Amino acid sequence: MSEWYQTVAFTPAERNANSPLPDLALVALDNWSLTQVSGDDTQSYLQGQLTCDLSQLDKHQSTLAAHCDPKGKVWSVLRLFHHGDGLAMVQPMSIAQTQLTEIKKYAIFSKIDFQPSEDVLLGVVGQQAEQVIEKHFGAQGDVRHSEHGTAVRIEPTRWLLAISPSAADQLVAAYQESALLVDSTLWEQCDVDAALPRIEDATKSEFIPQSLNLQVLNAISFTKGCYTGQETVARAKYRGINKRAMYKLVGQADKAPKPGDKVERAVGDNWRAGGTVIAGATYSDGHAAALVVLPNNLDDDTAFRFADTPDAIWQRVALPYSLEEEK
Repeated sequence: MSEWYQTVAFTPAERNANSPLPDLALVALDNWSLTQVSGDDTQSYLQGQLTCDLSQLDKHQSTLAAHCDPKGKVWSVLRLFHHGDGLAMVQPMSIAQTQLTEIKKYAIFSKIDFQPSEDVLLGVVGQQAEQVIEKHFGAQGDVRHSEHGTAVRIEPTRWLLAISPSAADQLVAAYQESALLVDSTLWEQCDVDAALPRIEDATKSEFIPQSLNLQVLNAISFTKGCYTGQETVARAKYRGINKRAMYKLVGQADKAPKPGDKVERAVGDNWRAGGTVIAGATYSDGHAAALVVLPNNLDDDTAFRFADTPDAIWQRVALPYSLEEEK
């Protein structure tokens, strides 16, 4: 993690569950990892390791992808984009070292290099986010480049920046009077609201990509050819073997559900094992939300709870996207 984050006073994000985003916030993403991947074989090597089709990745686009083990279980969910003289991979810090160790295993005979980046990861969030990005990175593309780094659109009001520490200093100085400077809590809330999956150390090698909804987030190519775990991923699509999906639950909690936490589901008057938390967020008004992998055949009105807080009942709410795949 860059030491740069210690030089700025980022504060906890104070926001209620139904509150709009702030006009502008700069978010410290110090719990995320940025790896620079470069070399002549970058595209061909990663094509054989990841679920996405990198041959289709334009310099002005980013993509989600899964890195799977040979059994098709996900090591990590990555966001990839062109950055510097190669590609960048962004993922949670807790899983980065494990994922890098696995992806490097077969790279000895390839011209490819994986290096932890010293660039700073910052989020730009809010109704004024687009204006800030236009001013510093131009107006074209979902991925925009400058001499100081790269800006990646996550949502219309949310951008990920991978920039040099000096550029981060300049950005903070320019907006510290007009923007909130907040910790990663706001980013977690936005990720849960958008139902974007991630894998942390506590949930590695547990789910196939379709259990994380990656097939409807354009993170899986079913036409590019072989990659590690491809047989399981293809079988889940064409034989219908996947029986789980990621859903959003809401309830009351003093702290955010953690990746790996177990959820129970109501069956009549009894409670049975339900699913596993992927990510969670909490709000200033006591509300909380979680992304949870659950069986995909449960009734919409099924009640849920956590074993350590059995009196707090959670309910499933609609995702911001459809789980129906295009034919």
